[in-house]
Amino acid sequence: MKLELENKQCDCYIDKLTGLQNRLALLEYIKTSKTYTLFILDIDNFSNINSTYGYLIGDEVLVNITNYLKKLKPSYGEIFRFDGDQFVFLTNKTLLKIEMEELAQSVISFFNEIEVYNDELVSIKVFFSIGIYTGHGFNLLNYANLALNDARRYKKNSYKLFDITSTYIKSQLQNIDWISNVRKYIEEEKFVLFFQPIYDHKLNKVTKYEALIRIAYGSSFITPDNFLHACKVTGILELITRFVITTSFKKFSQTDYSFSINITSDDINLGYLEKLLLKRCEEYNIEPSRVILEILEDISTLTETHMLEQINSLRAKGFQIALDDFGVENSNFARLVDFKPDYIKIDGVFIKDLVEDEKSQIVVKTIVDFCKLCDIDIVAEYVHSEAVMEKVKEYGIEFSQGYFIGEPKQELL
Repeated sequence: MKLELENKQCDCYIDKLTGLQNRLALLEYIKTSKTYTLFILDIDNFSNINSTYGYLIGDEVLVNITNYLKKLKPSYGEIFRFDGDQFVFLTNKTLLKIEMEELAQSVISFFNEIEVYNDELVSIKVFFSIGIYTGHGFNLLNYANLALNDARRYKKNSYKLFDITSTYIKSQLQNIDWISNVRKYIEEEKFVLFFQPIYDHKLNKVTKYEALIRIAYGSSFITPDNFLHACKVTGILELITRFVITTSFKKFSQTDYSFSINITSDDINLGYLEKLLLKRCEEYNIEPSRVILEILEDISTLTETHMLEQINSLRAKGFQIALDDFGVENSNFARLVDFKPDYIKIDGVFIKDLVEDEKSQIVVKTIVDFCKLCDIDIVAEYVHSEAVMEKVKEYGIEFSQGYFIGEPKQELL
């Protein structure tokens, strides 16, 4: 199977290192409406080979892999070098599921048994992740790549067929849909703010609110866990944060409440945050001490030198700093000492079952004891009942947030 291109002898369609047809050739071929089965083969951690042994050996590995793949290739298909460490096998017929699985497994089994580079000093094996899709047009690549990303989540030498019912695939397709639509929602002014109250146990009243972004969609409102990734990918996260800041300052300018605004490391790295916040403080006559910057980030990222410098500068101007969702993933007590937030928010996974779950009680007590020593106030998230709120107070936690105190609403209590 060779490409029927206008100038199939053109060097632009051939990869110089391997002699295979290249990405451009593949893209030309799949422009047709014909249905094919496409396999994307990705060499796991190939960059480690280049960085450890050098690019010359890396190139030899790619050439050797090409020669092996040619031997494995059935007569009804063609191999392309699609990217640096990615190869594509494209059939000229559609394959049954069992045929796809057998071909993928034959590639994996073959490379599992051999060394793709071997001399007196160096011996190299490679492992593949493979994504497979049957279809036509550019969806061939898009959906095979989604299947490849799914395969990468598993052990080495894994393959995945594109499966529309897969939870992972469905979530990735939703992300793609959001990426294509999120700018439209900006232009149509669909972004709105909700505000959730935070209760002060010492003063026995609500003293703060958290500003929460939503998208108005018909009669419902969509939460940011659905669209935040799309905002990052499309480069409009700064626009969203600017909207949240300006709208929040306007909302709270006629009140005495403190209010928290969610920000990410992207917002800090872009360098606009401090200047904008100070400008809004002056414009709306709000003291920086009323503004809490709630950082949605892995603490290991926040303790990098350049991040700490900017956060410390914001703190020096009077803004308060809070760390969200403490207790999950990469939370780290040692780094918490370096970061020195004014508040931490204990993740709701430990609060919602605090009354009866002994493990949650141990985690929360450990966090509380540590924060008392470091003079860090705590907000308990997901306080959904009176019993949970009483338990939170029993542990000496300063603030509660959750549906028992109040749901997020567009108006303040």
